[in-house]
Amino acid sequence: PTSAQVSAVPQPGRFCYTLDNDVLTTEQRQFYEDNGYLLIKKLVSDKDIERFRKEFLRICKKEVNPPGAMIMKDESLRSQYGQSEKVVNKVQDFQEDKELFRYCTLPEVLKYVECFTGPNIMAMHTMLINKLPDSDKQTFLHPMHQDLHYFPFRPADRIVCSWTAMERADQDNGCLVVQPGTHKEPLKPHGYPKQEGKANKLFHGLLDEDEMSPRVHLVMEKGDTVFFHPLLIHGSGVNKTSGFRKSISCHFASSQCYYIDVKNTDQEHLEKEIVEIVRKKYNATSVELRDIWNFRARLVQGERINL
Repeated sequence: PTSAQVSAVPQPGRFCYTLDNDVLTTEQRQFYEDNGYLLIKKLVSDKDIERFRKEFLRICKKEVNPPGAMIMKDESLRSQYGQSEKVVNKVQDFQEDKELFRYCTLPEVLKYVECFTGPNIMAMHTMLINKLPDSDKQTFLHPMHQDLHYFPFRPADRIVCSWTAMERADQDNGCLVVQPGTHKEPLKPHGYPKQEGKANKLFHGLLDEDEMSPRVHLVMEKGDTVFFHPLLIHGSGVNKTSGFRKSISCHFASSQCYYIDVKNTDQEHLEKEIVEIVRKKYNATSVELRDIWNFRARLVQGERINL
């Protein structure tokens, strides 16, 4: 859609979570309204996905070192494999890597993003996840959570995640699991899960999870893309196969969103943890959470207003 076709203000009446345009059908809008997610088949081409895969492997081999990117590894495997695809489980904040950041500018992705954010779009948070084989210790199980827990900006309804499968994702290799309709619930308290073994840094989960809430396993083929609301409760299981389950994602927000102060909220402890990590990594003395998000944020369409 062109900017003229999209209103950045939800229309009163039937739809709260999508904006009026000619991209989504009424049925698709209603599905997102009811469930908080929408799956679009074969949205990203095989050619693009192979380019992203090649760049990820170059990062693993240290042929490329994107500034600001966090390369997360399973340290227990490092002595066995060195730094390779078998060790690196996530590249986070790849906004300075031109090849991977192409994902955030793909017209076919932004066409759908605009349905949720409006025409002025910021890429706020980027990740390429390489879910390693993990049948025993469940190291890379990501507990059920709401992404808004990590974000100090609002309103939530003008934020959306685009998550693309880089190969088939199913229950065997740890596909996404969602709890439909939970995007209508408030942000809940999060923290590290009470489980045996060491939890991954910043892999927070719901502290009070409803085990009875219905769940859907999103089985996806290569190139399939799911768009979901930041309050939707979701997670991913373990990879019980001997291969890897890769995905690439970006959280987008309307540039009309604004920062909030998370002090004295359930997000305050997260702020302290993130700031401490960044200060140690960059030997910085005074870093605020807003500074970190300003560094991550990139305008990908329209004009920059607040963020």
